[in-house]
This record gives sequence, C-alpha cells and structure tokens, in this order.
Amino acid sequence: MPGLSAFLQIDEAVKALSAGELVVIPTETVYGLAADAMNIDAVRKIFELKGRPADHPLIVHIANAENIKDWAKDVPDIAYILAKKFWPGPLTLILNKQDKVPDLVTGGQNTVGLRSPNNSLTLALLKQFGGGLAAPSANRYGRISPTTAQHVHEEFGLDAPLILDAGPSQIGIESTIVDLSQSPARILRPGQISFEQLQIYLPDLVSGAEQSSPRVSGDKQAHYAPRTPLFMLGREQLITMAKNKSSVVLCFDGLPDGLIGITTLKDAPLYAKQLYAHMRTLDKYHAEQILIEQIPENSEWLAIADRLKRAISGSGK
Repeated sequence: MPGLSAFLQIDEAVKALSAGELVVIPTETVYGLAADAMNIDAVRKIFELKGRPADHPLIVHIANAENIKDWAKDVPDIAYILAKKFWPGPLTLILNKQDKVPDLVTGGQNTVGLRSPNNSLTLALLKQFGGGLAAPSANRYGRISPTTAQHVHEEFGLDAPLILDAGPSQIGIESTIVDLSQSPARILRPGQISFEQLQIYLPDLVSGAEQSSPRVSGDKQAHYAPRTPLFMLGREQLITMAKNKSSVVLCFDGLPDGLIGITTLKDAPLYAKQLYAHMRTLDKYHAEQILIEQIPENSEWLAIADRLKRAISGSGK
C-alpha cells in the first residue's frame, strides 16, 4: 500500500488530471505520460509534448477488469479470462471501442487498447481518479523510453509535468499487445508475456500484424532510439568495428580490453529491465557509435530483439 507521502502525491495528481493537466505515472514497464482519456484537450497535450503523430493510438490504463466494459463493447469472454490471469500486468488488450471513446485516443480507429498496470502507486491513482488514463511512454516521440523519474526529467526538462516517482520500472520494456478485435487473435507487439503463455488461452493465436490489423503503440519501424548511431554485432566483429571509430559498447561477460561501455549478463529479464537505462547512459558519451553485442536468438529474447531492431532503425537522427 502507498504510504502517507504517496497518498499526498496521488491527491495532487488527481487534482492535476481533473484540471486537464498531464501527469507522469510509473508502471512496471516504463513511465507513462498520462491524461484523462475522456478529456480531448488534455489528451492533445500528450501529442504536443511528445511530438507524437495524431494518428498514433494511445493505450488507456484502467484500474481493473471491471472497467473494461466502460471502454469496450462486444467484449469476448477471453478478454476477461486474460485479464484475470495477467492483470494487473504487462498485457494490453485491443478491443472494439465504445462510441464515446475519443478518436484522438484511438488514432481514429474503432478499437481501443486497454491495460491495468502492475504498480501500486498508479493503481491507487486510477482508483481514486475513477476514470481511464491515456498514457504513452513519457519521452519525446521515437526516443528511448524512460524507466526512472530522472529519465523523464532529462527528457522534458522544464516542460516536465508532475511526476509520480516509484523508483525504477521493474520490467523495463513495454507491454505485450494482443488484438482481440479480429479472429484469430494476434500479438501485435511482443513483451514480457510470451506467445507461449498466451497460447494456453488462445490456441489459434498468431504473431505479427496483417494489413487489416489495428495500428498500435510501438509499431513504427523506427522507435526507442538513441541519437547516437546504434549497431548490433557479434563479439569479434564488435571489437573490430570499435577500433575504427569512437565507440561505446554493451557487452556480455566483461568488456573487451581497451573498450568503454557497460557489461551485462545473458539474462533476458535483467537485460530487458536495464536496456533503456543502458542505452541512455551510452548515448550520453556522444561517441560516434554505440555497439551492442548480438543477443541470443530465441523466444525468451524476442521482445528485446524487437526493441533493438526499432532502436537501430531510428538511431543517429
């Protein structure tokens, strides 16, 4: 349960949200830039501060599964089954939206993404606020997602709104997104909750968007990106390439002699938790390039591979 100081923060946040202001909320995935999802003027401020394209939908954060019907219609039973199993947690469900949900939240689509975040401070805020919060990651559009309050301060500076600080995000990469608005169900963004975990409840589940799939957060080719050009290479190639230009590196099992950077373990949950923080640290060196050692190619690393692929595509810009 949140302590007294947390309750005071929540009171302040509720007042800000009710007045149409933005609030930065902690979640187990990344920090989010939140507004009252039913207040179009407030939601517009998210797009303005982030520099986010208006057709890019937002995820609505809700307190629990009982709130699904407030935002979605024709809700299949499997949505409640998945919510019971994985909420609060890093799973976003794409459902047919209620007519009242603003088009600005859904990117003009007939679907809405819903999630209940696993963070006690934000859950308490949602319950006290009594509505849904539209909240993408609290960073400039296309840049590295923040996993601490300090990252948000660095990102927005004096433009930063009220920030609820709950320490580092425990998962560190964005939620798995599953589309239940069409059949068969599809994973549109990989996350910590895996295909195999979801397939237990969705035997016909498939992975990857098709032409008719809804647009979702994080589906752009370039995303999560540092300003320094980013490359992922095998260890020997990384060592060779690091000698040709000013470089900083992210490696497994110790830094090669003479190289500057960060070393980490081949532990997918730990790597995910630290990935964005490591990328931000390496970006601050202002080197000519960031070199990341090739990650394992298996299902446990799938969501991390997705984020790195998009970060590489968007880097250096």
